[in-house]
Amino acid sequence: MPTSPSVLHLAATAAIDLQLHTTYSDGSWTPAALLDHLAQAQFGLAAITDHDSLQHIAPTQQLALTKAMPLLAAVEMTTRWRGEMVDLLCFGIDPAGPMLNNLIDDLLQRQQENTREVLANLAQQGFRFAEETQAAILVQPPCLQPHALVNLVNEHGGDPGGGPAGPLILRAGAAFMTHEPAAVVAATHQAGGVCLVAHPGRTDGYLTFDSKLLAEFGHETAVDGLEVYYPRHTPAQTAEYQAFAERHQLLVSAGSDSHGPDRPPIQYRADQCRALLARVGIVVD
Repeated sequence: MPTSPSVLHLAATAAIDLQLHTTYSDGSWTPAALLDHLAQAQFGLAAITDHDSLQHIAPTQQLALTKAMPLLAAVEMTTRWRGEMVDLLCFGIDPAGPMLNNLIDDLLQRQQENTREVLANLAQQGFRFAEETQAAILVQPPCLQPHALVNLVNEHGGDPGGGPAGPLILRAGAAFMTHEPAAVVAATHQAGGVCLVAHPGRTDGYLTFDSKLLAEFGHETAVDGLEVYYPRHTPAQTAEYQAFAERHQLLVSAGSDSHGPDRPPIQYRADQCRALLARVGIVVD
C-alpha cells in the first residue's frame, strides 16, 4: 500500500513534504509528534523517509490513519558512487519487497560486523564496555552505530591521548556501510516504487551534483528523478535541477529533511511534484 489512505486526491496548492525523519532512525521527532504537527499544519501529504530501514512504514501508516494524515510509504537509502555519499529517496514502495529487504538486511549485517570490529579494537586499547551496552549499539539503525560508538568512548573518558573521540573511532576502523546505487534503484522498482536522488546540491559530506554528474549517474543507475526543492539548495541550483528534470522528463520531489521541531517541515505545493505523485497513484487536481 503506497499511502494511508490508499486512494488520494490533492489540490494543486495542498501542502506536502516528502523528506522527514523520526526516532526510527536519526530524527528527534517521535512519529506521533511529527504526525500531529503535520495534521495541525494542514499538510495534505507527507513522507517519512527514515534511513535504511522499512520498520517504520507499517506502524507510522497505521498511526497516520488514526490521525487522518495521508502518508506515503518511503525510505531514504545510503549509497556510495565514485567514492562519495549519495542518498536515494524511494517512494511508493511495498515494504515487503524482497530485493529491498535483502539490501537492508545486508547493510545492517555489515554495519554490525564493523561495530563489532571497532569494539574489539577498542578493547585492545584498554576500553571495557558492558556486554549489554555493546548489544544495545548493535540493534540501533546502521546510520546511528558509528555515532553511538563515539558517544560510548566519550562516556568512558574519551581518547586516552587527549584527542576527540571521532578520530579515535575512525582509527579503530569505524565506517558507514552503504549500498550500491544501481541495486537500490532496481530494488525500489521491484517493490513497485520510484527512486530519486536526495538533496543533490548538498556540500557537507555528500557528492554535489551538477547537470553533467546527474546525467552520468542516471545513465549508470536508471534513477527516476531528483529532489529539486530542498532548503539548502541555492536558487541557482534549484533552477538548474528543475531545468534538468524537465529536459530529461524526470520526476521531481520536494522535502525539508526535517529531523526535529528545531527545523520543522516545509509546506511545498503538491503541483511541484505532480508527476511523481501520479506515479505513486496520487492525483493532483
